[in-house]
Order: sequence, then structure tokens, then C-alpha cells
Amino acid sequence: MAAIRYKNTRPEIVVRKMLCELGLRYRLHRKDLPGNPDIVMPGRKIAIFVHGCFWHMHTCRYGRVIPATNKKFWQNKREGNVKRDVRAQRKLRRDRWHVLNVWECWTRDPEILQRRLLAFLSK
Repeated sequence: MAAIRYKNTRPEIVVRKMLCELGLRYRLHRKDLPGNPDIVMPGRKIAIFVHGCFWHMHTCRYGRVIPATNKKFWQNKREGNVKRDVRAQRKLRRDRWHVLNVWECWTRDPEILQRRLLAFLSK
């Protein structure tokens, strides 16, 4: 697990490139905010988390896979990630931040990603 990156992942870079193409400016990995959001637009109070489907138990086909060995460990690990995500997002929303979870599976299709980003940003 030491080889698993939490910064500058492929899905995160895809989202960042898309935001640049849309002409938006952002900051990365603000440690002073709950949950350390991957992408932050402080002026608009927008926090974007780019989640891996497996690690954060997305309901897509990539998130439902559970390794065959050590199932209990992996289930506890993934459930802990989800609980931590909920706590961090609740704190951000309480402080009037707008929060978006971008799932890894969305980044596989640029049209889906762009449509969802634009829908969120137009609110």
C-alpha cells in the first residue's frame, strides 16, 4: 500500500486539465480544509474531491470489487475511508463550501466528466 499515491493521480490530473480548458483557476491539496480536498477554488468556495472508485466504495463496477484475500481488512479499510469522507464533507458544507465528488470512473469518459463539472459549476 505504500506505493498507492494520494496526490497527482491520473484521475486527478484529468480533472485538473479539464478545469484548465474551461479557464478556471484552482489550488491543490489545501491542508487547512477538512479532508484535504484535491482541488479548491477558494474565491467560489468550491472543494473538489477526486475519489478512486475502489478506495471509496463507489457503486460502479470498479468500486464493488473486494479482494479475495483478507476481506475483513479491506472492508474495514474502505468503510473507514467513506466515514472519513462524510465527516470532512459535512464540515465543509457547514462552513458554506460547495463540495463535489468526482469519481474515477467519470474520468474515463471526457464527455461525462465535462457535463458533470459544468452542471456543478453552473449552480
